[in-house]
Amino acid sequence: MMRNWPILFVVVPLLELYLIIKVGSLIGAFWTVLLVLVTAVIGIRLLRHQGLSTLARARQNMARGVLPASEMLEGMLLAIGGAFLITPGFITDTLGFLCLIPATRRALVRYLLAHGHVYTQQTGFSGHEGGFDDDAGRRAGGGRPGGRIIEGECRRED
Repeated sequence: MMRNWPILFVVVPLLELYLIIKVGSLIGAFWTVLLVLVTAVIGIRLLRHQGLSTLARARQNMARGVLPASEMLEGMLLAIGGAFLITPGFITDTLGFLCLIPATRRALVRYLLAHGHVYTQQTGFSGHEGGFDDDAGRRAGGGRPGGRIIEGECRRED
């Protein structure tokens, strides 16, 4: 998978450039640039609103003693979406908006929790084990039921 990253850094900008040129030929250069700027401004405002909303939900969960795993993943997707939105282009703007729309973002988080390789461990949140809401973390291949972490120090004496 890591070998494909350089291809993405070449193919995606070329596709973006092609699409910007096509749109520019249809509606004009000024309107194309304005459209790219407007989508960035709208995206940044939406990012701020969604980020604050996600942070508030995370704080509520922590106050109840529940690890806010979904909110942490949503925060990562919001950061990725924000990076896509400040990158000029229509493809990255579309991907960025998909990360900012709550329904698509939460669906992606559910998919990642169910199918991703999520590793969990015992937490100190009210004895909640697994690190993710319900059993999603263990179903995804992380954490053992009943596993404990014992903190301590190790010193080797020869």
